[in-house]
Amino acid sequence: MHDYHKNPAAISALRPEQYYVTQQSGTERPFTGEYLDNHEPGIYVDVVSGEPLFASVDKFDSGTGWPSFTKPIDGGNIVEKSDLSHPMLGTEVRSRHGDSHLGHVFGDGPLDESGLRYCINSAALRFIHRDDLQAEGYGQYRSLFETANNSAEKIDSGLTEPQR
Repeated sequence: MHDYHKNPAAISALRPEQYYVTQQSGTERPFTGEYLDNHEPGIYVDVVSGEPLFASVDKFDSGTGWPSFTKPIDGGNIVEKSDLSHPMLGTEVRSRHGDSHLGHVFGDGPLDESGLRYCINSAALRFIHRDDLQAEGYGQYRSLFETANNSAEKIDSGLTEPQR
């Protein structure tokens, strides 16, 4: 079991934008985040604590300019707080153990999923590719991608039509 916590060494190693986002509840500019167009399989962890937050299998293109997810990997690693600082903002999302500001959650996500859109700053995240999960200590999350691959193969095989 991992001991996720607010890591002072990780905080001191943050780039200025990462510090602004995670420690000062800032927001990166839309369409500038490192992971906006990342389509590789893997998980996203808190850049400060390393706690697992989101998986690529739950990521979707919301058109908003920030990486968007339908749900967290483990709701126990997320804290949601009312954000009344601006009328357009939804509920603030923070990491439970690192207390990093991640972004906001809105109720306008895909209805066939959770109906939620977790709009997350890339600067608050570190991506771990599916192939590196075991080596990085997140091997228990590989099954997320085996299930997704099997489902995709079933869908693909069901969609193929004979050539005429």
